[in-house]
Amino acid sequence: MTTPTTAPVRRWIVRVTIGSFSVAALLGIAALLSGGEFGQTQGQVLLTTLLVGVVSIAVLCYLTTAGRRTQPVGVIGGAVVLVPLATGLTMIWSSFEEDPGEWWVKTFAIGAIVAATLAQICLLLAPRRPSGSVARRMLTATVGLAALLAGMTSLLVLGVHPGDDGYYRAVGVVAILDVLGTVVGAALLKFGPGTTNDPGPGGLALSLPADVAQALLEEASRARRTPDEVAAGILRAHLTLRQDPQQQDQQDPQDQQDPEDQPVPQLPG
Repeated sequence: MTTPTTAPVRRWIVRVTIGSFSVAALLGIAALLSGGEFGQTQGQVLLTTLLVGVVSIAVLCYLTTAGRRTQPVGVIGGAVVLVPLATGLTMIWSSFEEDPGEWWVKTFAIGAIVAATLAQICLLLAPRRPSGSVARRMLTATVGLAALLAGMTSLLVLGVHPGDDGYYRAVGVVAILDVLGTVVGAALLKFGPGTTNDPGPGGLALSLPADVAQALLEEASRARRTPDEVAAGILRAHLTLRQDPQQQDQQDPQDQQDPEDQPVPQLPG
């Protein structure tokens, strides 16, 4: 949920991100259509466009956590992505045809690895609805694999080269498992048990107002149940209260109300 505090910040970040990439894209198109020989300046402009575009995609991934419990992950990602952006722009415009130096290259590479990993984790944490235990375990395992892969590849960038190829094989295995967990986990979160919108035989699909739907999702997340289970419990309690005459008779005369005036149980939050 986007809170009143985070909403203006989120809108500002989105506007800056889209505006920056739009300007970079226009410059890239201008460089390609300028005519004449394709020189150093055109190459620098195109690389800048590519870099800004990738960073913009990462920022949008981080924004999926805005106003939620996982927001610190997005905030860290937004700070980390500035490292490859700054070092990349420096290398493009200061040492395009020269060796930028080992420090610049390694800083850019490690920053890009960590930023990409945090973007992936933000997308894995993006689904709002609770899911089954299998999907939650898959999600936790995939986040761990992503962090492990980032650490292993960063060590390679720093110059840790084992004597045999066992380390490289391990990196490959972790990378494959990371991709597998991302794909399978995303499928389970979207289509797994407890997340389907299909009412099934004898079921009923309801369209709820936005505020009611949001409250239902928050209560389901808090109770670690599916939205269908929470909604069914609330409706069952309300209908039982309306249909049980003994419960109505047990109320004090001054507390009795017409069934049509009975309030619907409210969701917390």
